[in-house]
Amino acid sequence: MSPPPGAFLQASPAGEAAIIDAVLAGLPERLPPRAAIAELYAGLGTLSFALAGRGRVTAYEGAAEAVAALAAAAGKAGARIQAVRRDLARQPLAAPELKPFAAVVLDPPFAGAAEQMALLAPAAVPRIVYVSCNPAALARDARPLQQAGYRVVAATPVDQFLWSPHLEAVVAFAR
Repeated sequence: MSPPPGAFLQASPAGEAAIIDAVLAGLPERLPPRAAIAELYAGLGTLSFALAGRGRVTAYEGAAEAVAALAAAAGKAGARIQAVRRDLARQPLAAPELKPFAAVVLDPPFAGAAEQMALLAPAAVPRIVYVSCNPAALARDARPLQQAGYRVVAATPVDQFLWSPHLEAVVAFAR
């Protein structure tokens, strides 16, 4: 992977590994052999490559430079990843677009994913794994899932911001 200038990377290698482990643990134990996984707010693909070991990944990201870097790295590695440029705040995926996916993984920016969650909740995707660095946004974004019948099946705190009170959280929801 060749990150473009100004690209976001996780704060520490250990924190990144813990997030990846928690995301993979949040997926269903048994996914169909050709399972499709949507990754929303994919960035450079930190999670995409790990997810590609469990299914075919469609990685959505709004930043053109990140999409180009992810597509190039996926092509070079022969990974089952399709990188798609899409601003999910302005053009969130609608419920019919989400139907084919066995799981959705999202790692939104600090502000969360309010626009996307309003459409994700009624899509009835069997498993949703949400990575958050903002507990208030996570709580707000989880409400529509709860109202749509999802329940929390796993929650993992990740303390990757050493010497600060900030935590990442990985929460898996199932229907």
